[in-house]
Amino acid sequence: MVKLLRDVGQACEQYHDTVMVNLPCKRIQVDEIWSFCYAKKKNVPAQFRGQFGYGDVWTWVALDADTKLVPAWLVGKRDADWAEMFMYDLSKRLRHRVQPTTDGHQAYLSAVKDAFGNEIDYATLIKIHAQDKDEVAHRYSPSKVIGCQLAVVQGNPDPWHISTSFVERQNLRMRKIFQTDPLPKI
Repeated sequence: MVKLLRDVGQACEQYHDTVMVNLPCKRIQVDEIWSFCYAKKKNVPAQFRGQFGYGDVWTWVALDADTKLVPAWLVGKRDADWAEMFMYDLSKRLRHRVQPTTDGHQAYLSAVKDAFGNEIDYATLIKIHAQDKDEVAHRYSPSKVIGCQLAVVQGNPDPWHISTSFVERQNLRMRKIFQTDPLPKI
């Protein structure tokens, strides 16, 4: 069964690398979604700590705001190296200059610059959260959003299209699917 899953995964990757190129996307929304494998980071046994595939796992997602197409995604850690791999993969799939919007994750800043150079209109949207008295108790769910801070990082992004709403909604749907409809046992 594992061989079949590996073969299907490789076929899907080849298809994605063949078809999802030279895309005419104009506005890209980028976000990452947290999950875990085996156990949450704090519960990973000592012998597995630090090994990829145990503990925190992040799915990086780029979504075309117009078509809702996902031209690039990556499952990995949430650090600068993974951000760079993700952004390079995204940049090679696009036909022309784009306007990406990311959140305030610092890893994006250099990754976007390195992958796209000066040919980009890049902005960030940073949510401002209310201070929650029970912040520790709600560690995995953020507090109420009370505002947003928009920032132009590079180029001339259209302020009306500085948004991460579509990709965040897609990530919410992805989370709800796996919470309510677990994969069938084989």
